[in-house]
Order: sequence, then C-alpha cells, then structure tokens
Amino acid sequence: MAPADGADFAYDSKVEVGRLIAETRCSTCHAIGTEGDSTHPDAKPFRQLSENYPVSNLEEALAEGILVGHPDMPVFVLSPYEIDSLITYLESIQEPHPA
Repeated sequence: MAPADGADFAYDSKVEVGRLIAETRCSTCHAIGTEGDSTHPDAKPFRQLSENYPVSNLEEALAEGILVGHPDMPVFVLSPYEIDSLITYLESIQEPHPA
C-alpha cells in the first residue's frame, strides 16, 4: 500500500478530528455515523443534514456559537480548525441524494 500524500493525510486527519468532535459533543442526541437513528426526536442524523442545505452553511453558525439545530441543542464554541474539521467530517458522511 502506497503512503498517502500530504493532502490525503491532512484530509484524513481533519475527518478524524471532526468525527471525534461529533462523538464527544453531539452523539448524545445525533446519530453521527453512516447508519443508526438519533436518540433525540428533533435531532437529524448527521448523514442526512445535506437534505435541507449544504453542510458548509453550518460554518458561520458554528463560528458564531449560535443555536443551529434542534431546540435542546446546547450552544458551544469551536475553534476555526475544529469547525473546519467538523464540516469536513459531516461532508464525508452525507448520503447521496436521489437524482
């Protein structure tokens, strides 16, 4: 197996950091992976977020620390790197949309 080039490694690292953020900050309510149901009735599974809007639209909302999801979602502050990593992770797990 050939080693990943720098861009692949950086992408993979951001996906993993984003997954860890989702796991520690979001998994109490949201299904954060490619399968499973969210435990909170108003918390959309993360793999389905792009059904309503591009995942990248969350970047500004997360940066400002505003409530961006279901009513019980706590406000939390992430660094720019954490936001970028979380968005990268979310984009990596989106389900394909019907044509």
